[in-house]
Amino acid sequence: MKTLLVCTSVSHGNTRRVAQAMAEVLDARVVAPDEVEASDLAGYDLVGFGSGVFAQRMHRDLLGFVRTVPRSGPTPASTAVRAFVFATSGLPEPAFAPFTRPLVRLLEGRGFEVADTFTCRALDTWLPFRLIGGINRQRPDADDLSAARAFARRLKNDPAAAGDRSRGTDR
Repeated sequence: MKTLLVCTSVSHGNTRRVAQAMAEVLDARVVAPDEVEASDLAGYDLVGFGSGVFAQRMHRDLLGFVRTVPRSGPTPASTAVRAFVFATSGLPEPAFAPFTRPLVRLLEGRGFEVADTFTCRALDTWLPFRLIGGINRQRPDADDLSAARAFARRLKNDPAAAGDRSRGTDR
């Protein structure tokens, strides 16, 4: 399975660490949005899209990149490129308004079949947290990275799986 992870990790490298853990299992390359052409994504079987969360939103660079992906139009699910979304954040993802949802909808609108999402907590030094040295200072930790690998194994071992939206390790 040819896999690529497109990752925006700008503050502390948290999201990149999670992406690398997944990439080990998926035998995938991890790239920033400016390191790949949007039109090249059609050549992959599975593409992961991830970023840290800023003000309850995925990073604008990742969202901007996805908006440049050519729409494949209505295609049978068997020919759609499978995708997944992953994120790191200081605060837990609210169940009533997941911050991954807008990216999932954007990807689906571009013709991707979004199989799953993964989130975990991570160091956050956004104000006002900066005043106390940040929150989640040790995250993502070994358990978070292990959960990321397990998530990737599920994607790899069950290519047909979809709709099992993972909440990751929001402990």
